[in-house]
Amino acid sequence: MLAKLAHFRMLIASTVKRASLFLAAVMCTASAGAVLVKQSGVKADDSGSLVQLEAMVPKRFADWSEAPTRTTNVVNPQAKELLDKLYSQIITRTYVNAEGYRIMLSIAYGNDQRGGLQAHKPEVCYPAQGFKLQSLVTTVLATEFGTIPATRLSTSLGERKEPVTYWFTFGDSAIRSNLDKRIVELRYRLTGQIPDGLLFRVSSIDGDPARAYQLQDQFVAGLLASVPPADRLRLSGLGSIQTIQ
Repeated sequence: MLAKLAHFRMLIASTVKRASLFLAAVMCTASAGAVLVKQSGVKADDSGSLVQLEAMVPKRFADWSEAPTRTTNVVNPQAKELLDKLYSQIITRTYVNAEGYRIMLSIAYGNDQRGGLQAHKPEVCYPAQGFKLQSLVTTVLATEFGTIPATRLSTSLGERKEPVTYWFTFGDSAIRSNLDKRIVELRYRLTGQIPDGLLFRVSSIDGDPARAYQLQDQFVAGLLASVPPADRLRLSGLGSIQTIQ
């Protein structure tokens, strides 16, 4: 019995060692790939896959329509200099439904997303602009086209309570971490392409976070259902082979 137990332990140790070596090899290859991609590669814009956010994102869909910008102030928690450095296109709009509920949308697109995620994250940028970060949870948004790995924040600035939902896309996948990003980057490196990507963020001025997140989910579902598959892929990663579940 003891001999069998010792043999079983040896098998487990061997399996763990092989898995660790495989992960290390993948990480090493991804790091080397990142260096090579920085030296050469074709950007999405250069390959003819031109993204035009203003044309891509409808101003009216489902129960939502664009509201005059003066009705609600869309706060951009990132400094303009940083935004200009990270992204090549940004749109900010406020939408309103038939009941008068407002959703603020901000999408920032970059045709070269090889840097780290930290500078992009709203949980870093909101506090830097004076907001208090009251909660942060990761979630999965369920849509008729698949699931999106997302993050929810509860923020406040004085009397302003602003629940936030956001996600990143990198190439044709929604990602949550730098590890996910490196895996996708490695796949793109093998084709000689430089991944583009975007930060998709929706928020509401609402003291009831549960209600805000529910309406934000409805907004996202309606928006994604209203655009062609190619645009949906750009905005959410849905339609590709998902690397994150």
